[in-house]
Amino acid sequence: MAKREPSRPTKTELAILRVLWQLGPSTVRQVHAHMSRARGVGYTTTLKLMQLMHEKGLLSRDEAERSHVYTPAVSEGRTQRALVLELLERTFGGSAQRLIQSMLLAKKASPQELQQIRELLDELERSEQ
Repeated sequence: MAKREPSRPTKTELAILRVLWQLGPSTVRQVHAHMSRARGVGYTTTLKLMQLMHEKGLLSRDEAERSHVYTPAVSEGRTQRALVLELLERTFGGSAQRLIQSMLLAKKASPQELQQIRELLDELERSEQ
């Protein structure tokens, strides 16, 4: 059977993925401990969400131990790129320039962030020559 592409994560699923990207392979209890600090989410809710995420292909699960250990099925960078590409197409008609303009107008970037953006643009320009 061919492995299917993971679906797009919801806001809550993305929060769980962020915890797993930060902690590495973790049990539901470990993820729940991090999630409950920021949100009033119950343990059984976290468990059910992670089970559904496994079914959707967002998480892989090691069932060797009594407490299953979950790992993101897709990297943070790949997930971010997929979400940005979807936003780019759906909201900005594929225009990277309009996306970046809107982003910079919506939230002020720090001088360090602006410098990093300039360096990235310079690097991209050099690689195209």
